[in-house]
Amino acid sequence: MTDEPARSGFAGAPPDATTGTRDATSLRAPAGPFSQADRDALWRAIMGRRDVRNEFTARPVPDDVLARILTAAHCAPSVGLSQPWNFVVVRDEAKRREVHELFSHANAEAAGMFDGQRQALYRSLKLEGILTAPLGVCVTCDRTRGGRVVLGRTHQPDVDLYSVACAIQNLWLAARAEGLGVGWVSIFDTEELKPLLGVPEHIVIMAWLCIGYVDELFTSPELEARRWARRLPLEDLVFDGVWGEPAGDLAPALRAAAPDQGQAKG
Repeated sequence: MTDEPARSGFAGAPPDATTGTRDATSLRAPAGPFSQADRDALWRAIMGRRDVRNEFTARPVPDDVLARILTAAHCAPSVGLSQPWNFVVVRDEAKRREVHELFSHANAEAAGMFDGQRQALYRSLKLEGILTAPLGVCVTCDRTRGGRVVLGRTHQPDVDLYSVACAIQNLWLAARAEGLGVGWVSIFDTEELKPLLGVPEHIVIMAWLCIGYVDELFTSPELEARRWARRLPLEDLVFDGVWGEPAGDLAPALRAAAPDQGQAKG
């Protein structure tokens, strides 16, 4: 995946038709580590991010705040600078009720895929905030954007989808910094969602995001708090040189890497 250059208006922005050719040094900006305060703020957003379901307030999201988190999404890296994303903002409650009906049907199907106590626990979980959040954002991927051959997709055709996932993560972290919660709803048939939103057939729906202000969040992921799953130790997931070779000398550093933000890892 290739990072896109800084956007116009930012330091190091690329030349356009009006500015003419610049020398190489004018296309770069100083790099280096953030200040400790800035690093702490970044880690706070990362560690405090949650998949929100039931904590949304009714407070509306102002346009300027929504614009900032969408801008963060649009600043994500994309393969070949293809920027394959679009964002359908849905505030209308009646439309969101239609989306909720699709979720409810799919959720009932999903519950039947689990057995015994696992099914009972599944049915007890609230897995979306489609109606409680004041707005939803449908994030899509246009796999035709950039033309027939896209730089970086020649041998890994799915990296456009990964690009959109990066945009979603950017939005999620920016939302956390703004005091907003985000919940990613994946339990519905995206092909059924397309006609509700007028999404063309060739467009891939990547996510329905519930977005709204929150006053409180779980100190650890809700599914961990509800004992559905637990976070795996990072040292078990990092291999040294070849698959399956334990991290070895790196293991202590992996255990100590995450800064203490006064809350559990999220």
